[in-house]
Amino acid sequence: MEKRFFFLYSTLISVVYIAALPFLLLLALKHKYHLSVPARFFFWKNAPLKSDGVWFHSCSFGEALAIKPLVAQLPEDKLRMTTTTQTGFEVAKGYTEQSHFLPFEPLLFFWLKPQKVLVVMEAEFWYLLFALAKKRGAKTLLINARMSDRSFPKYYRMRWFYAHIFRYIDEVYAQTSKDKERLELLGARKVTVTGNIKLANLASPTKILQKPAGLTVCGASTHEGEERLILDAFVKLRAEQKDARLILVPRHPERFERVADLIAAVAKAHGMQWHRYSKNEALEGDIILVDRMGELVNIYAITDIVVLGGAFAPIGGHNAAEAAQFGCKIISGPHYFNQKEIFGAIEGITVVEASNLPRRLLGHGVLKAAKIRGETNLAPIIESINAVL
Repeated sequence: MEKRFFFLYSTLISVVYIAALPFLLLLALKHKYHLSVPARFFFWKNAPLKSDGVWFHSCSFGEALAIKPLVAQLPEDKLRMTTTTQTGFEVAKGYTEQSHFLPFEPLLFFWLKPQKVLVVMEAEFWYLLFALAKKRGAKTLLINARMSDRSFPKYYRMRWFYAHIFRYIDEVYAQTSKDKERLELLGARKVTVTGNIKLANLASPTKILQKPAGLTVCGASTHEGEERLILDAFVKLRAEQKDARLILVPRHPERFERVADLIAAVAKAHGMQWHRYSKNEALEGDIILVDRMGELVNIYAITDIVVLGGAFAPIGGHNAAEAAQFGCKIISGPHYFNQKEIFGAIEGITVVEASNLPRRLLGHGVLKAAKIRGETNLAPIIESINAVL
């Protein structure tokens, strides 16, 4: 039965590939795909990985970044990396020169060399990836596996298909107990709960700052338009709470000057004092502009309330766990679509529309301190990999 499925699937996916060639040629002309499509579908500058290594496959930027604490514990000469997106590739090639785009499934017959281990992040359920890696001698692991409330019904309807994939996966490492149960219903074997890998390597303070007296609010990783929003809300807060101060940390350094001009205008209009952190590291002013990179985690450590940027406009949000590790109260906008997993692993984040930010900030007394749920344990994954090296 399995041999028949392998043959039928391989034939079908090959037909799909041939039929899609004209479309793929056109797609390769677009700047966004000018590297990934030729590499993945036409082998352009995409030689096979060296054999006998530890092969990590992660789809995109966030997943490629998340494997860093695992990669750091393994010999560099054994590392092999593949991704499917350009942003993921930019991260992966920082780990090893043996970093490539993953070819489309039927091309793996010609491209894939024997490896010691294949480690796949999250939901990259490519049947031929697992089947061919396993048939050519690799131990196969699925790590940081998850199955959300929204996606599980769709997967479950196709459980007959995923059962074929899980036949070629030796071990599964799930984020939660609920994920474990759902993955087992799809056919997964040897499932271990290890927590969310993306929470395993949070940045730590590089220096200890003295927390100022009064209420400290941090506008963190802000984008265009969000500084004005946060400043307006802060002005209303200051009218009620005179000991409040705002530390504003824009996301991109090229915007520091524009934000400085905005702060200067607001401070002048409301009789407040402000300064640049690069010129004066004291945190005793009314408004402080942090115009230096690499300081945000240090600021989080002495902050009471974080207004997290990147989500009051459809940008996708930023990593709330970096602030949650210090028990800050966190307020976010609703557009955190790139951070849903991280937000889901944190208790106490308050999500508001931009128009409601002043009211929520004024009512900060009822906000809950953020807390990261559970723990992440990478040891079982490392032990499993080392067992075959």
